[in-house]
Amino acid sequence: MITLGYDGKVAVITGAGGGLGRQHALFLASRGALIVVNDLGGAVDGAGSDASAAQKVVDEIRAAGGEAVANHDSVSTPEGGESIIKTAIDAYGRVDIVINNAGILRDKTF
Repeated sequence: MITLGYDGKVAVITGAGGGLGRQHALFLASRGALIVVNDLGGAVDGAGSDASAAQKVVDEIRAAGGEAVANHDSVSTPEGGESIIKTAIDAYGRVDIVINNAGILRDKTF
């Protein structure tokens, strides 16, 4: 069986502080990718922010021997998006993969 590898590829993952985004980050890191863990750290209703969500995932990746940096900007503005990519460029010099996973669950009917 062939194992997919991402050695040295730089992956930006939005909404990576929990849920599917966290899983994407852990998986890619386990396969050698350098990860930018982006998460605003807001509540499920979109309120507030907490930098610890992204940092916890960064710490988890590093503890497993991977490489990652945190970013806490919001994807909801062009400036936030630019800052997320700037974090990748500053840390690793490029971007190879983007997983746009950020979102807010609004548990309501349409």
